[in-house]
Amino acid sequence: MATRAGRSETLFLRLLLLAGLSVTIMVADHRTDYLQSLRSILAAAIVPVQWVAAVPSRVVDSVNSWLESEEDVRARLDRLRNEHVQLKAQLQRLQAMESENASLRRLLAAAEQVPDKVLMAELVEVSLDPYTHKILVNRGFRDGIYVGQPVLDQEGVMGQVTEIMPFSSAVTLITDPSHGLPVQVRRNGLRAIALGTGQSDELKISYLTPNADIQVGDILVTSGLGGRFPRGYPVAEVKELISDASEAFLRIAADPVARLDRTNQVLLVWHGLAKQADPAQQPDPAAQTEPPEPAAAGQ
Repeated sequence: MATRAGRSETLFLRLLLLAGLSVTIMVADHRTDYLQSLRSILAAAIVPVQWVAAVPSRVVDSVNSWLESEEDVRARLDRLRNEHVQLKAQLQRLQAMESENASLRRLLAAAEQVPDKVLMAELVEVSLDPYTHKILVNRGFRDGIYVGQPVLDQEGVMGQVTEIMPFSSAVTLITDPSHGLPVQVRRNGLRAIALGTGQSDELKISYLTPNADIQVGDILVTSGLGGRFPRGYPVAEVKELISDASEAFLRIAADPVARLDRTNQVLLVWHGLAKQADPAQQPDPAAQTEPPEPAAAGQ
């Protein structure tokens, strides 16, 4: 018992000693700056201890991120794929709109160069018959359209109106096998006939003899003969010229300058009606609905 009492007294004395020492140190720290350097040393000394103490928390966070469920990863991947597809679709739409706007600007610029009255129309349908080259545009009786009316794009002649409905019209392209168009060589005025071949990228030039002054690269324009097409509109460029002694005429192939298989907007031209003319003086469609004979003459 004595041993236990002595031990208790010793511990109590130690506690009093430590408490007194603590109070002394706190008073000294409060009233003087002698312990500032010691505090700095101790703070630097315990940094490794703090870092080691934080290791378990960091390890747990890393393990949690590594153990993310496969479903979450797949869901995130699917979401990113969907966003990618949507962004690509938006980009394509923007590119299409940019291309269409550029085409419209070129068409409007071409319309400014045409001295006759013009009306812009939009392509709404393409004939699926492989033996005909026809398109449908969104202009008809209500717009004063008439049979035989010339149709252009920003590059040159596309064809002529051959059928009219109240709100639309059928246009026969210059490459239709039944279509013929009086042309002349822009360089020297030599006259010829441009006939459709049934191919969207080729016309044939007929009835020129081997001594005719025509060559590869010549530009063919409308001659104005027949009064159907205005004179001087580009039609085609000569790409091939073959002379055969056994044949009376040259075999001439030409590329249409109009974008027959790519354009979405066209110009309808009132030949002989100036842009400044009164709209009430437009050609009477009822008086011109009879198709020319033959309709494909293109005169």
